[in-house]
Amino acid sequence: MAQRRPITFSIALLALLAGGALAASARAAVSWVVEGHGFGHGVGLSAYGAYGYALHGKGYKFILDHYYPGTSLGTVEGANVVHVLLETTSGDVTFSEATGACGVALEPTRSYEAHRFGGTIVLRTSGGKPLKRCGSKLRAAGGAGTIDIGGKRYRGALEVVPAGTSELNVVNALALEAYVKGVIPNESPPSWPMAELKAQAIISRSFALAGTVEGDGFDLYSDTRSQVYEGLESEYTTSDEAAEQTKGQVVMYEGQVAETLFSACSGGKTESIANVFGSAIPYLVGVPDPYDALCPLHDWTLKFSGPEISSKLSGLLDGRLKKVVITKTGYSPRIIEAKLYGTGGVTTVTGEQLQIALGGYSTWMTFQKVVTK
Repeated sequence: MAQRRPITFSIALLALLAGGALAASARAAVSWVVEGHGFGHGVGLSAYGAYGYALHGKGYKFILDHYYPGTSLGTVEGANVVHVLLETTSGDVTFSEATGACGVALEPTRSYEAHRFGGTIVLRTSGGKPLKRCGSKLRAAGGAGTIDIGGKRYRGALEVVPAGTSELNVVNALALEAYVKGVIPNESPPSWPMAELKAQAIISRSFALAGTVEGDGFDLYSDTRSQVYEGLESEYTTSDEAAEQTKGQVVMYEGQVAETLFSACSGGKTESIANVFGSAIPYLVGVPDPYDALCPLHDWTLKFSGPEISSKLSGLLDGRLKKVVITKTGYSPRIIEAKLYGTGGVTTVTGEQLQIALGGYSTWMTFQKVVTK
């Protein structure tokens, strides 16, 4: 929840004695109230909105049709494998449960480490004894199909590759279906209705195939830059069931897997991707989101004193803030562009700049200036 700052009023009374008469003047106190709606970029499916639809008896197909208009359901076949970046580290990477790495047989009950030496990766014992130079990638896998990486268990295998001049990318390579099971409960509470969990399974699977990045040894992040993935230990029975019952299903548009962006909650309307990321996609357009009010951040409020808001906006503002004029909004209506009127001049800013500077939860904001005398 937003940190709520109380409005503070300071009235300075100056008494001046001049010519035998008492003159009193009061300095006005200025504060600002920022009313906001939603959490996240607001493009595509709203998790809380989908939750509301499921509570009202709508199935996962209806939910997907609503948030991605013009799409259809399809199926992907084959052994799709994803490569997820867990972290980038300047230290060694410790792992266990592996039966082999770089052609060397390993004892799964023992720990080993991947160490960078120049541009190559060296397989070592936990005590630092070199076992083999693996070249540009170390791959370690276990016979049970799981591996412990830094004390946390994952399905699939570990891959370690050089990053930059001295770091290592720690990557989990695993089957698409296993990956989806490690995503669903981190993006939707596993206690939610099955219809919502199935919708989440399908969009997580779709995004994994269509929303790839070109990283050093990886194609997905494990955080909100892609979608949140926490591995084997985060899985739940209900979310696993949702993945299994929708196995292979993806959202399709004109024969291609759709890029199924989603966010936590919209504030009541989702937003067109063109108004957020600049490029239009036919199925990522703003739609009404009638059940999003279930989200704790459907409505939120930030409060600032005059000096506070001017300080937070100092990198965008010329002088002290006098007023905010929103000049362009999207469908929702999130702020696309606004003008900040300061004591030193007028500057033009984006909604994203305002959100970041003020610590807001979305770009759907309105501003009220409160003057108390």
